[in-house]
Amino acid sequence: MDRLHLIAKRLRRRHLRSATGLTHRMLATWAGLASAIVLMPILAIAWLAVSGGNADWPHLVENVVPRAVMRTLLLVALTGAFTAITGILTAWLVATCEFPMRRMLSAALVLPLAIPAYLAAYAFGEFLTFTGPVQGLVRAIFGFQTSRDYWFPDVRSLGGAVLVMSSVLYPYIYLACRSMFLMQGRAAADVARTLGAGPVRVFLRVQVPMARPAIMIGLTLVAMETLNDIGAVEFLGVQTLTFSIYDTWLNRGSLAGAAQIACIMLVFVIGLMMIERAARRRQRFSSHKTTAAVHDVVRVKLSGWKKWAATLACLLPVLSGFAVPFLVLGNFALKRLDQFLAPRLLDAFLHSVLVSGLTALATVLLGFVLAYAARTGRSPITDVAGRLASFGYGVPGTVLAIGVLFPLAAVDNAIDARMRELFGFSTGLIMSGTGFAIIYACTVRFLTMAEGTLEAGFHKLSPHLDMASRALGRTGAQTLRTVLLPMMRPAVLTSALLVFIETMKELSATIMLRPFNFNTLATLVYEDASRARVEDASVAAMIIVLAGMIPVVLVSRSLENRS
Repeated sequence: MDRLHLIAKRLRRRHLRSATGLTHRMLATWAGLASAIVLMPILAIAWLAVSGGNADWPHLVENVVPRAVMRTLLLVALTGAFTAITGILTAWLVATCEFPMRRMLSAALVLPLAIPAYLAAYAFGEFLTFTGPVQGLVRAIFGFQTSRDYWFPDVRSLGGAVLVMSSVLYPYIYLACRSMFLMQGRAAADVARTLGAGPVRVFLRVQVPMARPAIMIGLTLVAMETLNDIGAVEFLGVQTLTFSIYDTWLNRGSLAGAAQIACIMLVFVIGLMMIERAARRRQRFSSHKTTAAVHDVVRVKLSGWKKWAATLACLLPVLSGFAVPFLVLGNFALKRLDQFLAPRLLDAFLHSVLVSGLTALATVLLGFVLAYAARTGRSPITDVAGRLASFGYGVPGTVLAIGVLFPLAAVDNAIDARMRELFGFSTGLIMSGTGFAIIYACTVRFLTMAEGTLEAGFHKLSPHLDMASRALGRTGAQTLRTVLLPMMRPAVLTSALLVFIETMKELSATIMLRPFNFNTLATLVYEDASRARVEDASVAAMIIVLAGMIPVVLVSRSLENRS
């Protein structure tokens, strides 16, 4: 009897090992397919750039590319510099100092993340125009009558683009640096002070160098978002590489030329992603070196003019990055409440919800496959698949639009030709001529967001759960369905929400891939603003802002609880 029991136990273990191996092979295969979905648009761009001919390349090299590259580099560099100054300074103040309104400002400094750059550009254009409140105040104070009586900087310029981008993108650096300053605690700063270093020297020589990995990660995200923007730079008249792709494709009718410019942008993206990965490795190393807990931080209590200067330094970014766009667009929207029921807006809202919902579903499914494959066991396939999946976020939407359209159009043409041959009717553009193209591009772009959230959720679950379930005789599928999925529900919902809202705000890919007479909220705002009708775009813009505030408010509450 004991011998039979032992044989049965061995057979059971062998069955579990074989089932585990089979499950992992299946997951690795699905992970490989997910990475292929991300990689296909990139390969399509390279193929189109090489095979599309060089008829437009001499013109692009002589008249378009040099100016676009220089403007792009200047915009990225200046935006990076200003966001770094704002993000580092505000993060240091709220993490290490005590001053009036610190707790409230610590959470409010994240609010500009709810404002897409193109909406901020439209709002600043109205706020700083001749008829806006700022120039109106200048004329009232100094008695000027016309614009010829005084000089005022033009917001539709490179400087205006830097102002807009810096105002809404600095939270990327603020969030990374704030966490790093809190993790450092007071130990390193106290040691430096005992050696005679003053507060400014401690900040510049000790705390900032320790936070360098976090700063690099934040700067990389800022650079990627700057490269991706098309609405703000077009409205403000700055010819970047992104705008050059859009102009070359749609206005000049040269898809091959647009793909060639897109390849230049991919060089920038690959360089930024290499910098970001190196910074993450250094950040993990630096984090292991911390010895003080976050709750052990003792903040320096500022007094006199210093405390009010600190309050002002943290308040100004919130006013510039959130209050100005929100109040300008909100004021316009309040005067047009009747538009909430306009058919044009309702159609755009439904299209946004449909596209965003399907994108969230696709990214969560693919992200779950990648995260679960990494949990069940590391292999070369799963490692490569995870890296390729993260590549999509760094690719600007205009570049993805080209890479998505080319293969989908080829598939559409093949299906149409086959259906004509077999049944005598045309299917038309099933994928490239519908919202499917937008869903595909957004899935590639935001897959890493879903995968990262789900992977973080899996990390919170002990691997012993899987082992215990297997020991009780459940298969891998049963363990996933009855044990892991119920516990992963918060991570799944969070990842779906993040992707849904980011897709709703996405403009670069949507404006280039949308079918005829198919508007989302973002493209509706873009159309009205392009016709100098920002007031008419305000209702749709406020819906986007209010939707974007959901995750931002959650982050703000988290920061307030940790303060």
